[in-house]
Amino acid sequence: MSIYRPLHDGWTLTAVPRDAEATTAPPGAETAGVAAAPSGAGVAGVAGVPATVPGCVHTDLLAAGIIDDPYLDDNETRLTWIGRTTWRYETAFTWTPDGHERTDLVCEGLDTVATVVLNGVTVGVTANQHRSYRFPVRHLLREGGNTLTVVFGSAYDYAEERRTALGDRPGAYAEPYQFIRKMACNFGWDWGPTVVTAGIWRPIGLESWSGARLAEVRPLVTLDGTDGRVDVHVRVERTGEEPLTLDVAVAGAAAQTWLAAGERETTVTLTVPEPDLWWPRGYGGQPRHDLTVRLGDQEWSRRIGFRAVELDREAFGLRINGEPVFVRGVNWIPDDCFPNRVTRERLRERLTQAAGANVNLLRVWGGGLYESDDFYDLADELGLLVWQDFPFACAAYPEEEPFRSEVEAEARENVTRLASHPSLVLWCGNNENIEGHADWGWQERLEGRSWGAGFYYDLLPRVVAELDPTRPYWPGSPYSGAPDLPPNDPSRGTLHIWDVWNREDYTRYAAYRPRFAAEFGFQGPATYATMRRAIGGELASDAPLVLHHQKAIDGNDKLLRGLGEHLPRPRDFDDWHYLTQLNQARAIEFGVSRFRALAPHCTGSVVWQLNDCWPVTSWAAVDGDGRRKPLWYALRRVYADRLLAVIDGEVALVNDSAEPWHGELSLVRHDVSGKVLAEETAGVTVAPRSVTRLPLPAAVADPGDPAAELLVARLGETRAVSFYDEDTRVAFPEAAWDARAEPAGDGYRVTVTARTVLRELALFPDRLDPGARVDDLPVTLLPGESAVFHVTAGNLPDPAALTAFPVLRCVNEPRR
Repeated sequence: MSIYRPLHDGWTLTAVPRDAEATTAPPGAETAGVAAAPSGAGVAGVAGVPATVPGCVHTDLLAAGIIDDPYLDDNETRLTWIGRTTWRYETAFTWTPDGHERTDLVCEGLDTVATVVLNGVTVGVTANQHRSYRFPVRHLLREGGNTLTVVFGSAYDYAEERRTALGDRPGAYAEPYQFIRKMACNFGWDWGPTVVTAGIWRPIGLESWSGARLAEVRPLVTLDGTDGRVDVHVRVERTGEEPLTLDVAVAGAAAQTWLAAGERETTVTLTVPEPDLWWPRGYGGQPRHDLTVRLGDQEWSRRIGFRAVELDREAFGLRINGEPVFVRGVNWIPDDCFPNRVTRERLRERLTQAAGANVNLLRVWGGGLYESDDFYDLADELGLLVWQDFPFACAAYPEEEPFRSEVEAEARENVTRLASHPSLVLWCGNNENIEGHADWGWQERLEGRSWGAGFYYDLLPRVVAELDPTRPYWPGSPYSGAPDLPPNDPSRGTLHIWDVWNREDYTRYAAYRPRFAAEFGFQGPATYATMRRAIGGELASDAPLVLHHQKAIDGNDKLLRGLGEHLPRPRDFDDWHYLTQLNQARAIEFGVSRFRALAPHCTGSVVWQLNDCWPVTSWAAVDGDGRRKPLWYALRRVYADRLLAVIDGEVALVNDSAEPWHGELSLVRHDVSGKVLAEETAGVTVAPRSVTRLPLPAAVADPGDPAAELLVARLGETRAVSFYDEDTRVAFPEAAWDARAEPAGDGYRVTVTARTVLRELALFPDRLDPGARVDDLPVTLLPGESAVFHVTAGNLPDPAALTAFPVLRCVNEPRR
């Protein structure tokens, strides 16, 4: 039996100043690119600080009270020295010989430029956050006391040295992130802070074993007709040459095989007759089966799901178990700049929020990480499809050594690690690098130097074809299916849409007919409670600390420009916050509804983005503190199985459910007082997984006065309210309503009854209690209609505040 002992206790952290004695750096440090940090403020005196492993330097310094929280105010700007410092982690432990032939030091994640020293002897040097390392150390262990040291060199120093040696490469930011195999967004992004980390970010420990160990298990799960098939590829590491017995079992099927003397690899195939299939959410259940592999007294176990994946390469259409799936997706970024803080519980909350917004696919974006086992296990459980980018984003990447070997090693490890997960349906080579080379002026700046093409068109597809032929590989996004085609062509492959937000009004989404819209988004500020926690000073749209939490170039100017004629100009922070959040939700609802109405020509949309890594104004639907912005509620509506939308003189009926949608379609034209001006009804049936578009009858298509009328469409429980003109030109009456708040369950029930039309009525209870949540927003009411909001909150001192400004808002509220 193997023995694993975690080494997570007793660590200390010390900064190594640049002028320290050479002996402070361990032997071999020079080859790892380790350089000491500048002496001075921030470094002096940081010695013997208690360290948490797994963890990182920033969180250790924060826990020790040495630095202020980099997520608050503008503290980030005073902490850049951390990323330019050499850091020494050290722990002492006792060891007693355990009778095994081998003992390995297993490092599951080192971030990033590390020299590992045991009892004064260098056992390895590393420079890749995206992979693990195993070092044989039995010969170095002493009975009794032992000392383990890991020295992390500056990621900046390493990347800049590689840049000097290989020649510069263009990128989206003036940071050297493409010259180190590390989470790129640590170096800052247009939604993230610059917090260049270092540390033992995943578990570390000693594994002792004898004879043989299971070094690698890679199950490839497919369907053979109605039967399930699992090809279990096994690799062992040996200390001897004796024959070995291997047992494999899943879902009632079992097999035993033998590895002959000296044999180290084998494949065992199991067939499971007619298993229950794993489906994405909305298409069926998510049954999983325990797959076990035993070698002597060692056991490897995972839960697998039987399903098949196909990709139509022109339309970029996904088929799961032969069924076309319209992708209702969101992009995923690292949920924290310090990934060790992202627990399974936090991932469950975030992925449950995705499912709650009717999302069925998460795209793990290439500027982050290969996501964790917990992430994928939860996606399997919740029926969320996952598209995993290889970690390359928005830059030309060097292909020379040491990068080529490191990229191959990380790809092999992570493709193998994730192969068992049914949720994983696509490997993608990069984010926007093919587009950058084609369209962003890179070729002239590169002057013939490598930029990553060898990775995306050769190395990565070869690794996937060898290790995971059960899933499609796509070279990058956007990409049109061949290297000689324009990469961002709407007529084929994947499309990114960024003229909207950067330059154009969101109504420009209507000009696109994408086959697959893989990335598009619109900004809005974080929730009030999140901004109030993160910003200690004035809350004003142009306040310096508010602007520090806006990383996009001219971001706040674009927010105001984006209001266009859709919404009134804000007069103060409260208006700015409400109106720009509302405009974000409207923009995405406008785009997604049109893309869904284009099905089956359009096969999916993936909104930028689900989540944030810190408190910031961004494109996210869920902010950095995990609070849902109005965009989240808009996604829930526009990604519902059944969508009703008035689009360009038609009513679009989108039925992405397994059952027919039939009933009486009601179309009623009202004036703003609620009076019925015209009404049309028709019996309709929309087949499963289909779209029906019907022209609006003239009586409701053509208003008598566009500035004073609206259209209400209804089919069953689904309703859509559409105005004939922009809100800034509609002759809204001054809003009037009756509202009451009363205790209910674990919070409050707020009932609002409209006495006039109420445009986009929304409730923001986090202004009263940071822990408060509301079940829905915003809603448009006609006179006499009521809305009931359920608020989860603590004991509010004055529940009536839930019915007053600035908690309860609507577009046509009385002007203050």
